[in-house]
Amino acid sequence: MKKQIFLISMLVIFAAEIAALAAFVSDDSDFLRDVVKMNEAVHSVQEDWDRMETHINKTELDYTVLDKNGKLVFCTRQGLSESVNSAAAHGDTILDLEVQGGIVGKIIIYNDSVRILKEQKQTAAAIMAAAIILQCAVCAGYMAYLNRRIIRPFRKLEGFAERVAGGNLDIPLEMDRENLFGAFTESFDLMRSELKKARLAEAKANESKKELVAKLSHDIKTPVASIKAVSEVGIALAGNEKDKGNYGQIISKADQINSLVTNLFTATLEELQKLAVTPADMESREIEKILKGADYLNRGIFSDVPDCLLYADGLRLQQVFDNIFMNSYKYADTEIEVSVTKEEGYLAVGIEDYGGGAGSDELPLLKEKFRRGSNAKNKEGAGLGLYLADYFMKEMRGGLSVKNGRRGLRVTVRIRLSGRI
Repeated sequence: MKKQIFLISMLVIFAAEIAALAAFVSDDSDFLRDVVKMNEAVHSVQEDWDRMETHINKTELDYTVLDKNGKLVFCTRQGLSESVNSAAAHGDTILDLEVQGGIVGKIIIYNDSVRILKEQKQTAAAIMAAAIILQCAVCAGYMAYLNRRIIRPFRKLEGFAERVAGGNLDIPLEMDRENLFGAFTESFDLMRSELKKARLAEAKANESKKELVAKLSHDIKTPVASIKAVSEVGIALAGNEKDKGNYGQIISKADQINSLVTNLFTATLEELQKLAVTPADMESREIEKILKGADYLNRGIFSDVPDCLLYADGLRLQQVFDNIFMNSYKYADTEIEVSVTKEEGYLAVGIEDYGGGAGSDELPLLKEKFRRGSNAKNKEGAGLGLYLADYFMKEMRGGLSVKNGRRGLRVTVRIRLSGRI
């Protein structure tokens, strides 16, 4: 419907422009004197020839009357041609006056075609200017419509794709069926939901693998420890050096097995250290965009961000704040107060909810891997959010601290200022 309105508006504007152009280039014959009015003027002067002092102009034309000697007899106003020569130079119309079959003088009808032409051109120019202004307004309105219905939704999809590519699967894509990407929006969010389920399943599988490796390592370490203990007794009781050497080899192999089992236990934990962090200089105003992007439920109360140059990885910072806001949504479900201040060498971003905080015995453990608070029951998650956020900030030479604030849990992210590295 809006496309049809746009097309109709453009056709109307083009028609107005064509009409104005036609008026502008119209033939000069449109400006010639009206022959009927000229005849009326001649006829009225001929009737009043003997009493020209009382003659009244009954037409809209301006004219002067000369006798046959060229003397001025009558004029409708000042400034008109008063001789045949000046009338010819001006392009006026000169007609003979005939009374009782004889020529008694001439009537000179003033030629104002130049004024009429000028007025016509001014009118045409005004119409074209108005049409152009209206055309620009219609085009601007249609561009705004395209921006709202196509460009902004596309950029939203683009930002969503960047988040998914960065591993953030917690923030849903807002559905808007009014734009052209409405159906795609729903499909993309279903994809995100399925990827998130797969990620949670993977995290559970990894945790199960960790538990299995821990159990196997315990089961293996117990008999190995027994073998090592028996071998140590054998060394003490051995009567010759050869037997002592054999028992020593057994102890050495037991220690080797114990070391291998320990390495196997920590192998899955080391996988998380492969996440790349590439910090670079960035302006502090980017922090405001990152914070508002993380606060997709619009619960944040933000302070102004001081102008400065930071040393950070924008993608990883987005993940850090996404994890912090997601934890607040999940466990506190309140408004979030965000303060940004400059400290010695850092830009400190404090994020505090109104959820009452965590127990003093749980605070030191919240940044550990697979650790979750006592209020995490029946809530999805793998216990990696603050661990990863802390890891990313250390890689960016910043820091992350967790403590109880005045109203709830307060997480402070310290971002290194550029030039303080």
